[in-house]
Amino acid sequence: MKANFTRRKALKNILAGTAAIGVSSSISALALEKSDFMKQDSKLKGNINHAVCRWCFSSLDVETLCVEAKKLGITGIDLVGPADWPILKKHGLTSSMCNGAEINLVDGFNDKKFQDQLVKNYTEMIPLVAAAGYKNLICFSGNRRGKDDETGWNNCVEGLKKLIPLAEKHRVTLVMELLNSKVNHKDYQCDTTAWGVELCKRLNSENFKLLYDIYHMQIDEGNVISTIKSNHNYIAHYHTAGVPGRNEIDDTQELYYPAIMKAIVETGFKGFVAQEFIPKHADKLASLKQAISICDI
Repeated sequence: MKANFTRRKALKNILAGTAAIGVSSSISALALEKSDFMKQDSKLKGNINHAVCRWCFSSLDVETLCVEAKKLGITGIDLVGPADWPILKKHGLTSSMCNGAEINLVDGFNDKKFQDQLVKNYTEMIPLVAAAGYKNLICFSGNRRGKDDETGWNNCVEGLKKLIPLAEKHRVTLVMELLNSKVNHKDYQCDTTAWGVELCKRLNSENFKLLYDIYHMQIDEGNVISTIKSNHNYIAHYHTAGVPGRNEIDDTQELYYPAIMKAIVETGFKGFVAQEFIPKHADKLASLKQAISICDI
């Protein structure tokens, strides 16, 4: 990822506005003229609930992103806070992964000094998510800052247990994202599926699950399909992106997304798969259309 365009920077900008409350080259966009590609039939098969992360297309305003996403058969927009929910509703789209309660990506539930603020934020946000008719609210472990696994788990349990009853009451799922600590998020604690699953087991609630980010987990642990099959009961949501580079999920990168999507569908998953790649091609919407086509198995 380019140093001047990181997810952390983009999310920081977006949160400022919400604080108010290989694939074959035959299907590559590079092999098609823009006009031909965008005219392809966008009718989807219905096996995957498609979403897109708002921050990756921050060059478009939310209204435009909603209009274009709907044309592609996308039904959810990820990482949108309360300020923009009315726009999504106007276009018949859902906020597939709500945000706005977190402090940031590094100050999370694994550190007691942030818990009072986090509990306050999430206590206020959970009812708002439910009232809007949404289901998922993102959260983060935070960085280790020298804490071992056991301390991190214990601290997360202590903070999250104060919120689980409220989440259960409102039927909202708190979803902790798995992020890689090798490339993008140095020192992040919830950086493997095993760490996240252990936290799920300790909390023992259907209203706490994981966001399995395929890009991040390919970097930190690999073995994506087998991991998904073994741990799907703990996963509420998926993100995509190409490895390496976090760009288009085409034949320039090492993951074969049709097989990954097939594995996800075979687990009986009914949640959302959200595109979270940073488009490097000039026609960003063509890249998004291509990604949906690749993942629509």
